[in-house]
Amino acid sequence: MELWQLRQFQSLPLEVKIEKSKLRIREWYEAWDGNVYISFSGGKDSTVLLHIVRELYPKVPAVFVDTGLEYPEIREFVKTIDNVVWLKPKISFREVIKKYGYPVISKEQAGWIKDYQIGKTEKRKNRINKVSKKWQFLKDAPFKISDDCCNVLKKNPVKVYEKENKRYPFIGKLAEESYKRIQDYLKTGCNAFKAKRPVSNPLGFWTEQDILKYIKEFNIPYASIYGEILQDERGKYYTTGEQRTGCMFCMFGVHLEKEPNRFQRMKITHPKIYEYCMKPIEEGGLGLSKVLDYIGVKY
Repeated sequence: MELWQLRQFQSLPLEVKIEKSKLRIREWYEAWDGNVYISFSGGKDSTVLLHIVRELYPKVPAVFVDTGLEYPEIREFVKTIDNVVWLKPKISFREVIKKYGYPVISKEQAGWIKDYQIGKTEKRKNRINKVSKKWQFLKDAPFKISDDCCNVLKKNPVKVYEKENKRYPFIGKLAEESYKRIQDYLKTGCNAFKAKRPVSNPLGFWTEQDILKYIKEFNIPYASIYGEILQDERGKYYTTGEQRTGCMFCMFGVHLEKEPNRFQRMKITHPKIYEYCMKPIEEGGLGLSKVLDYIGVKY
């Protein structure tokens, strides 16, 4: 697929997008004889995905990975959904950062910095040259940096589930959310049948505005952490609470956020969790304060 085709799909009316997504969902379901599942994070994108898939196939199971990093409101919302399989990683986020390192800047940048910090060969050490000049100083950080948390906490439990149950996932990722997601979508489109890990991403060409409009128009329940869904004077949808609800403790992208950033908001909305995040790791916390200080992000 070419970028112009994706842009064309993204500009389609919501009612057309719904029908196109349903077509891709049927194709995926039939290709695997119904041996599929919904990757369900409890966030708004996967909530819309769940609603559409179960309109067509009500008995498809949802799978939620309880990493311990989710907002409490997300976990409570997931508990209200029927037929959800709860998975847990083998180790906690605190153990991950102690063993592998902290997730900062972006997954790609963190991976290159990790290669330099632990690299035993010149080839690995030279990957630091791929890191943006702005963040080159992180190679000498007094703490480990890594992109491993997602693999350990989310992907590994799911791999075990897929292997044991021989099921293939529906995922709810929007291409518009990052350059990498755009590139991934352009390679395979919605249904990646021939990928190393086959996945269906039937909402890939949707936008966040589509997601919010769908929730509003179809009146579907969603996690309270988002607050209300309203429209501004231009008709653009927005949430009065959190806009994104990934892992609470993750620092990927926080340097790009306007204040109040995710941690400044957490200090007000979830003060006990905030204290745990910022407390030094030697005192039983996560030690995020020293990392945020080092990269110059207020909290």
